[in-house]
Amino acid sequence: MLTRTVYLSGEIHSDWREKIAAGCREAGLAVTLLSPVTDHAQSDDCGAAILGEEDTAFWRDHKGAKINAIRTRSFIEKSDIVVVRFGDKYRQWNAAFDAGYAAALGKPIITLHEPALTHALKEVDAAALAVAETPEQVVEILRYTGAD
Repeated sequence: MLTRTVYLSGEIHSDWREKIAAGCREAGLAVTLLSPVTDHAQSDDCGAAILGEEDTAFWRDHKGAKINAIRTRSFIEKSDIVVVRFGDKYRQWNAAFDAGYAAALGKPIITLHEPALTHALKEVDAAALAVAETPEQVVEILRYTGAD
């Protein structure tokens, strides 16, 4: 059985990753799930915590974004499939960037979002090979495409 590596990008304020992980376990899928750091404060503070505090918010955020990009880029590059979740509570500019990076690398993309976001995400969805509305649909796509 071939194990597929799936990067779960995007929104960090709901349990969609846990639902996909549980669904994959229940379906017996051979997948390795990767994700960004989902603790918002830890993600925001990593640059200052590792490399030292900055005097301005711009440079503090700049450090953190670059360290997070090391993780994100390397995980997207090693993934077979990239799932990009967009929620309605916050704008996920980083998720859109991840989708663009994955598209540039030729990675298959599955977007995951509510129908209300379809118009706003039309360009991102156009780059995706599937547009799902639920984590369960993502699990079914993974199963159907050979992760079982």
